[in-house]
Amino acid sequence: MSISISSTPKDDGILVAVSGEVDVSNASDLRDELNRVLEGPSASIEVELSQVSYIDSTGIGVLVGAAHRAGELSRTFNVLHPQPNVSRVLGLLGVSKELGVIE
Repeated sequence: MSISISSTPKDDGILVAVSGEVDVSNASDLRDELNRVLEGPSASIEVELSQVSYIDSTGIGVLVGAAHRAGELSRTFNVLHPQPNVSRVLGLLGVSKELGVIE
Protein backbone atom coordinates (compact mmCIF):
# COMPACT_ATOMS: atom_id res chain seq x y z
CA MET A 1 0.00 0.00 0.00
CA SER A 2 1.28 3.45 -0.78
CA ILE A 3 1.27 6.67 1.17
CA SER A 4 2.22 10.21 0.26
CA ILE A 5 3.03 12.80 2.91
CA SER A 6 3.83 16.48 2.47
CA SER A 7 4.26 19.23 5.03
CA THR A 8 3.49 22.87 4.31
CA PRO A 9 4.14 25.79 6.68
CA LYS A 10 1.15 27.96 7.58
CA ASP A 11 0.96 31.29 9.43
CA ASP A 12 0.65 29.71 12.86
CA GLY A 13 1.76 26.14 12.27
CA ILE A 14 2.20 23.41 9.76
CA LEU A 15 -0.16 21.33 7.62
CA VAL A 16 0.75 17.68 7.09
CA ALA A 17 -1.20 16.36 4.09
CA VAL A 18 -1.50 12.60 3.84
CA SER A 19 -2.89 10.62 0.92
CA GLY A 20 -3.29 6.94 0.16
CA GLU A 21 -3.71 4.17 2.69
CA VAL A 22 -2.07 4.24 6.11
CA ASP A 23 -1.32 0.79 7.48
CA VAL A 24 1.32 -1.23 9.28
CA SER A 25 3.52 -1.29 6.18
CA ASN A 26 3.94 2.49 6.02
CA ALA A 27 2.78 4.00 9.33
CA SER A 28 6.43 4.52 10.29
CA ASP A 29 6.70 7.06 7.43
CA LEU A 30 3.86 9.07 8.98
CA ARG A 31 5.40 8.70 12.45
CA ASP A 32 8.75 9.96 11.18
CA GLU A 33 7.20 13.02 9.55
CA LEU A 34 5.06 13.88 12.56
CA ASN A 35 8.09 13.51 14.85
CA ARG A 36 10.07 15.81 12.56
CA VAL A 37 7.27 18.40 12.64
CA LEU A 38 6.96 18.14 16.42
CA GLU A 39 10.68 18.83 16.80
CA GLY A 40 10.17 22.18 15.05
CA PRO A 41 8.76 25.43 16.44
CA SER A 42 5.22 25.17 15.01
CA ALA A 43 2.49 26.17 17.45
CA SER A 44 -0.08 24.00 15.74
CA ILE A 45 -0.05 20.83 13.69
CA GLU A 46 -2.90 19.96 11.35
CA VAL A 47 -3.04 16.56 9.68
CA GLU A 48 -5.17 16.58 6.53
CA LEU A 49 -6.73 13.15 5.90
CA SER A 50 -9.24 13.95 3.13
CA GLN A 51 -7.20 11.86 0.68
CA VAL A 52 -6.74 8.88 3.02
CA SER A 53 -9.10 6.08 2.03
CA TYR A 54 -8.03 3.63 4.74
CA ILE A 55 -6.22 3.72 8.07
CA ASP A 56 -5.54 0.75 10.33
CA SER A 57 -4.91 0.61 14.07
CA THR A 58 -1.18 1.18 13.59
CA GLY A 59 -1.83 4.43 11.73
CA ILE A 60 -4.36 5.54 14.33
CA GLY A 61 -1.81 4.77 17.03
CA VAL A 62 0.69 7.04 15.26
CA LEU A 63 -1.85 9.88 15.25
CA VAL A 64 -2.76 9.37 18.91
CA GLY A 65 0.92 9.29 19.89
CA ALA A 66 1.58 12.52 17.98
CA ALA A 67 -1.46 14.18 19.57
CA HIS A 68 -0.20 13.23 23.05
CA ARG A 69 3.28 14.54 22.30
CA ALA A 70 1.82 17.78 20.92
CA GLY A 71 -0.16 18.17 24.14
CA GLU A 72 2.97 17.64 26.22
CA LEU A 73 4.64 20.40 24.18
CA SER A 74 1.59 22.70 24.63
CA ARG A 75 0.83 22.62 20.92
CA THR A 76 -2.46 22.28 19.10
CA PHE A 77 -3.05 19.07 17.14
CA ASN A 78 -5.99 18.53 14.79
CA VAL A 79 -6.97 15.92 12.23
CA LEU A 80 -8.81 17.55 9.34
CA HIS A 81 -11.50 16.28 6.98
CA PRO A 82 -11.23 12.50 7.29
CA GLN A 83 -13.23 10.57 4.71
CA PRO A 84 -16.46 9.09 6.13
CA ASN A 85 -15.08 5.57 6.56
CA VAL A 86 -11.95 6.88 8.33
CA SER A 87 -14.05 9.21 10.50
CA ARG A 88 -16.29 6.28 11.43
CA VAL A 89 -13.32 4.20 12.60
CA LEU A 90 -11.95 7.10 14.64
CA GLY A 91 -15.37 7.52 16.24
CA LEU A 92 -15.79 3.81 16.97
CA LEU A 93 -12.39 3.75 18.67
CA GLY A 94 -13.31 6.84 20.68
CA VAL A 95 -10.30 8.91 19.61
CA SER A 96 -12.02 11.66 17.59
CA LYS A 97 -11.99 14.17 20.45
CA GLU A 98 -8.45 13.22 21.45
CA LEU A 99 -7.30 13.87 17.87
CA GLY A 100 -9.22 17.12 17.57
CA VAL A 101 -11.03 15.85 14.48
CA ILE A 102 -12.54 18.61 12.35
CA GLU A 103 -14.93 17.24 9.76
